[in-house]
Order: sequence, then C-alpha cells, then structure tokens
Amino acid sequence: MLAAAADALGPACPPLICLQGQPSAAALALLRHLHGNGSDLRYHGDFDWGGLRIAGALLRRVPWRPWRYSAADYRAALTASDPELPLGPLTGAQTRTPWDPDLAEALAEAGIRVEEERELDLLLSDLRGRP
Repeated sequence: MLAAAADALGPACPPLICLQGQPSAAALALLRHLHGNGSDLRYHGDFDWGGLRIAGALLRRVPWRPWRYSAADYRAALTASDPELPLGPLTGAQTRTPWDPDLAEALAEAGIRVEEERELDLLLSDLRGRP
C-alpha cells in the first residue's frame, strides 16, 4: 500500500505509516507522538483474523479511527474490489472488533479473507481526494 501510494501520488501523497504486521515499539512511539501532537490517525488492514488482531492490539495502545475498516466496508470488499486478486478462505481464531462489533460477525458469517492489496484502488482514490 505504501509503495503504491508513493508511486501513484508522489509528493501529493498524505503521510502514511506501514506497520508491516504487529506494531514495533518504535512504531508505537511514533504513533503516540503524532497523536499527542494532534494527528488524526486512521487504520486499514487485511480483513482477516490476523489483521483484526493487529488492529485491536494497536487500538489498545493508540487511538485511531477506521479507514474503510468496518462491517459495511468488508461486505463491499467481497464484491467490489480488484477481481484479479483472489479471495481466500478465512482461517485462524476469531477475535473481537471493538471499533465495529459487526465486523467480526461479518467475517465469521462470510468465512472469506480480503487482503488489503485487493482494496488498493479504493484506498488510493481516498488518498487522491484528501486536501
């Protein structure tokens, strides 16, 4: 996502941080610093149990708002995202989604994982539309 945004938007790209999985101590320190200085943090990740666990762990440490990361967004992603990237079966242990309790339910019901890369065009369109 980060490389694609930089390639597509160049210097017009708003600031992005890629956690590459579980946030490191350095990433958490940076995010806390940004939040403490007034930054509005938004989060998007894979729609799978691992992605939801990362989001939950991050939310326990740093306040953020979902960026197209709700039950409605997941349902839309099942049909409207890049059809050339395959959908996969949802595996692993279910987890909670305190920012949107319906999201965990939607994943469990559909049983399908949606990787963030499948949502790339939609997320880039959001970045293009930001002031």
